[in-house]
Amino acid sequence: MIAGSAKRFDGERKVIWACVEQGGRVAMGVVQDDSLALYDREPFHGGKATGEVIALDGARWLPPCRPTKMIALWNNFHAAAAKNSWATPPEPLYFLKSPNSYSAHLAPIPKPKAYDGRIVYEGELGIVIGAPCDGISAADAPGAIFGFTCINDVTALDLLFSDASFPQWTRAKGFDGFGIFGPVIATDIDPAGLHVQTFVNGRERQNYPVSDMIFSPAEIVSRISRDMTLYPGDVIACGTSLGVLPMRDGTVVDVVIEGIGKLTNMFGGNNVG
Repeated sequence: MIAGSAKRFDGERKVIWACVEQGGRVAMGVVQDDSLALYDREPFHGGKATGEVIALDGARWLPPCRPTKMIALWNNFHAAAAKNSWATPPEPLYFLKSPNSYSAHLAPIPKPKAYDGRIVYEGELGIVIGAPCDGISAADAPGAIFGFTCINDVTALDLLFSDASFPQWTRAKGFDGFGIFGPVIATDIDPAGLHVQTFVNGRERQNYPVSDMIFSPAEIVSRISRDMTLYPGDVIACGTSLGVLPMRDGTVVDVVIEGIGKLTNMFGGNNVG
């Protein structure tokens, strides 16, 4: 099932979509330089341009869409698998991030109240679904993709395997503020040529090509849609590669994907900027 087309945006091709809070009002639309051309709702929910334009100066960034679920992959890059002696998976290995984990550009990454172990960043490419899909082929999957975003899949590393009888993926990945994405969604771009970079206090720690994925974005959407229906606004984190390290209080992490944007957050501190 693919309902409609995720590739058309009022006749335009590539656009940059965002959502902000300005003076107590939630506003969403297309970024135009330092302004936002407003829509009455998301395009994949039938939204239309209102004709109103607001300045982005002074606005608070919000997650650029409202997922019914965030799905995140593990072990999806050849380089990381080779370095860690992980077997190449025959199908995508994934988990779910809890809705309370969703967070936005410039928001602080809070420290969990009941955990004081290592917490790591993971810079990733995010897929944003633009049309309902259920059991679609890899060939049809690009038509169900609205666009791509930046993700920081924050993880409480020491929790993952602290209990040998039960790996705690949900808890380790689901704390408040651990599912950061944004600041924008870029539509109509070819993900194959993208690179994901992560900077920690200005120093590059990750720089890897999307083309090194074991499962491409189209294949990811196809495979997951066989397990569960994907809905407009759902987000899929494509997994990370080498360079993941723990964060200290006050660490500023930038996830940068040229052609999409820069996602910035501070761990254990206040809003950035």
